[in-house]
Amino acid sequence: MRDYVEIGIGREARRAYSLDDVSLVPTRRTRSSKDVDTTWHVDAYTFDSPILSHPTDALASPEFIIEMGKQGGLGVIDAEGLWGRCASLEDAIAEVTGTAQYPEEMNSRKAILEFEASKTRAVEVLQRLHAKPLDTDLLAERISQVRDSGVTVAVRVSPQNARELAPVVIAAGAELLFIQGNLVSAEHVQQGGEPLNLKEFVGSLEVPVIAGGVFDYSMATHLMRAGVAGVIVGAGEAASDSGVGVPLATAIADVAAARRDYLDETEGRFVHIVADVATYDDSELATALACGADAVMVGRLLAKAQEAAGGGSYWEPQAAHPRHPRGGVYVNFAETQYPLEVVLHGPSNDPWGGLNLVGGLRRTMAKCGYTNVKEFQKVQLTVRPSL
Repeated sequence: MRDYVEIGIGREARRAYSLDDVSLVPTRRTRSSKDVDTTWHVDAYTFDSPILSHPTDALASPEFIIEMGKQGGLGVIDAEGLWGRCASLEDAIAEVTGTAQYPEEMNSRKAILEFEASKTRAVEVLQRLHAKPLDTDLLAERISQVRDSGVTVAVRVSPQNARELAPVVIAAGAELLFIQGNLVSAEHVQQGGEPLNLKEFVGSLEVPVIAGGVFDYSMATHLMRAGVAGVIVGAGEAASDSGVGVPLATAIADVAAARRDYLDETEGRFVHIVADVATYDDSELATALACGADAVMVGRLLAKAQEAAGGGSYWEPQAAHPRHPRGGVYVNFAETQYPLEVVLHGPSNDPWGGLNLVGGLRRTMAKCGYTNVKEFQKVQLTVRPSL
């Protein structure tokens, strides 16, 4: 039964829950984490763990994307980022991260104000770099480099540019296409342009499409009926900065309900749910899966990887928007960096859940008595009382 509260005279709002509002209830039987299977299958592709990287240039150097694949996850490339705009990715990233740096001492108001101003300048640098024309030949060359390594190639395009860029990235070797923005509907309409009808567009492509973000039952249902292979729930860091969206635990549960109804409607067509999780530790990854997600898209946690392009700094594509940037540049978010293998699989020396993400997920599932993600989605949930 849905819970509505009165927020003013004649105005009600539905109560919704974020991932950190929810706790998992263990069963009477625990398991060994060695017996837990975290495999994720989508279309013809299989991954050892249900972890994807957020499509940001702060993570996606070619080395990072290739290593994500080798470590059993999926790295996602942003086709509209710096890969096709800058001849030297390293120099472009260094220009962003070098603009905003922590002062040696943050012990005065002047130092704090200067640091905040430097973060604004870092966003301005991102906007300037993203204003460069997109060189599709350069983009295709870099995507081909990843394809030649043998890992699965996933590329993100925006709804606004999907029609023009999808053929380019698919020809270059993209095997999974992400049509991703803060909010994605089944039909994107823009003034002066032809509407993007996802049902027609998805049907014309030869690769599986994963689309989002979405936050509710209705929008998810429309995307599923458009023929997508997966739906992205949430919008990473930008969701909390835009004021548009639904707390993620409730959003995932609602989309999972849409998936169940669509499964019945189509007599068996299964659509995957990918939760775009903005988190500082591994606890919310398990909660997202427990609420109904099949995989999780991770950003900040992966900035600790030595292979990450940002060298410990982090931002998301929305930070480069020319008129309405969101999310900002988090400078030196990860002061200490580790091989991506350690970030994903350990061993960990971090007691706060920032390393060994797959191992932490396995342990949580095992403690709750489940050995695979599908079964784990049946775990009993409780809501923490509000203060």
